[in-house]
Amino acid sequence: MKKATMIMLGGVLLGGIVLSISLPALAAGAKAKAVPADRVEARIKKLHSDLHITAAQESQWSPVAQMMRDNGKAMADLRKGRVDDATALGALEELKSYAAVIDAHADGVHKFIPVFRSLYDGMSDTQKKIADSVFRSRMLDAAKRST
Repeated sequence: MKKATMIMLGGVLLGGIVLSISLPALAAGAKAKAVPADRVEARIKKLHSDLHITAAQESQWSPVAQMMRDNGKAMADLRKGRVDDATALGALEELKSYAAVIDAHADGVHKFIPVFRSLYDGMSDTQKKIADSVFRSRMLDAAKRST
């Protein structure tokens, strides 16, 4: 159960990392910048390095990296649409738009979990400990930023 919880938590956190959206700022109608592809690529490269992905694990890593790219693009597109419509939306439309962002974020995380699980299941115990630590520290950092 702990393993499954950590995988789910990891997926949620990585999804949050990949999607990197400031929902409160968007809800307030603030202008947000799209996440550039190079920023997502930098995250992919850092995670690859942090997790010490081996050549033998590349076939499980590749779908993880692609999911990060796909989720990043989906969220960037949604944010761009929200920014473009920010001054024209009424309260109800704003709430619906905000809900669409949250739904897309959740969908991205749900799609990410099985892809990441495939990689995680093939990791050495040392790599799993590193992954657990990476995601735990990201969660704690996010919690600190939100307080």
